[in-house]
Amino acid sequence: MGIRGRKYHSQHMTTTTSRADSGFAYSRPFFENLVDSALAHARKLGATDAGAEASEGCGLSVSVRKGELENVERNRDKSLGITVYVGHRRGNASTSDFSEAAIAQTVQAAYDIARFTAEDPVSGLPDEADIAKAQPELDLFHPWDVTSEQAAALALECEAAALATDKRITNSEGAGVSAQQSHFFSAHTRGFRGGYASSRHSISVAPIAGRGDDMQRDAWYSSMRAADELASPASVGRYAAERALSRLKSRKIKTTECPVLFESPLAAGLLGGLVQATSGGALYRKSSFLLDSLGKPVLPAHIDVLEDPHIVRGKGSSPFDDEGVATRRRKVVDGGRLEGYFLSTYSARKLGMKTTGNAGGSHNLTLSSRLTKAGDDLDAMLAKLGTGLFVIELMGQGVNYVTGDYSRGASGFWVEKGRIAFPVQEITIAGNLKDMLMGIEAVGGDAYNYGAKTTGSLLVNRMKVAGA
Repeated sequence: MGIRGRKYHSQHMTTTTSRADSGFAYSRPFFENLVDSALAHARKLGATDAGAEASEGCGLSVSVRKGELENVERNRDKSLGITVYVGHRRGNASTSDFSEAAIAQTVQAAYDIARFTAEDPVSGLPDEADIAKAQPELDLFHPWDVTSEQAAALALECEAAALATDKRITNSEGAGVSAQQSHFFSAHTRGFRGGYASSRHSISVAPIAGRGDDMQRDAWYSSMRAADELASPASVGRYAAERALSRLKSRKIKTTECPVLFESPLAAGLLGGLVQATSGGALYRKSSFLLDSLGKPVLPAHIDVLEDPHIVRGKGSSPFDDEGVATRRRKVVDGGRLEGYFLSTYSARKLGMKTTGNAGGSHNLTLSSRLTKAGDDLDAMLAKLGTGLFVIELMGQGVNYVTGDYSRGASGFWVEKGRIAFPVQEITIAGNLKDMLMGIEAVGGDAYNYGAKTTGSLLVNRMKVAGA
């Protein structure tokens, strides 16, 4: 399946963070005053505690199709959210109007909601001991000063590269370029104050191969904090085309049981299943297939899962969580044993535990195997698969996190004696997530970062495959 593409070196890059150069309409000091004003008004009304956050986001998205400009969209949004506590009663309200009168009305609304909400003994802001004191600089903000014309040219280059790869690439669902950035400031009455700016840029394309009854679509993209780290438009286009071409003449297969190799971008979804099942909300509601799993094996003994919120330019990096709680590097899974859940202040209190700094989700998870060798690329993983199914696309949402039951539509390749034999489609793979996680036999050295999760391809020892 090849290399993901060379880096794209943007000529339209800036790393300055002043308001004028960043494209933001509001400054950090303005947001601080806004938040402080909201908190002061909440105190004046009689709130025992309060928290507020002001934010702004803006960006450009351009799409093209078949060599023609299709859409140019500029987005800009802003918001002030206020949470008010009256004892253990909580109220929340938000507004996009930053006028003094609107802020007062929004705080009043949150306060009124809190007064008439049922009391919850574990509701409240984080304990002062958990609040982030040091806030490391993580280099998350790299605004891309790209015009709509330049973005369209990059998207056209990406699509043209896909169409030129092979005469069997007959159509396109389009290509797109997106440049997005945002910043926020948050504070609450337990002493937290913090905020930062961040950016996310991408190039994507979805070519179509074949004609008539034998048509196949695939897609690829590159997404980074900084535009100069994006893969080149041409390499994204070519790789997407190669993926679509590889799926031509797909067949159905008979129903069977066999080992399944998940391509690395899909393997991140299995890691996401582990996160979902070990998150506080699912645990205190008892809606998880991994209840009471702390200190117990949830993965084979050769596998570790590391969480590192402080990776420079990481897509899941943050010096603190959504509540202002300090984030920290930790081993979530050590030698297959679960060492920690993903807890906010509220879910931790419900479980009689301490917050893990995961209000808002996980931060930069990496799944690795102690058995993985430097040469364990995709070909090596196919050799380990032997005879079975290599999955490159999943469809549907057939995962029950209460029971762990897993059933998804899939397509990919049938592999025999470690080599791809032919592409397959219109199949369903099924199993139980608990068994699938424990059945991971190998992790590829072909590590891929999908959002805030990084893992190589994953070989699961056995699953049911429903075909013709």
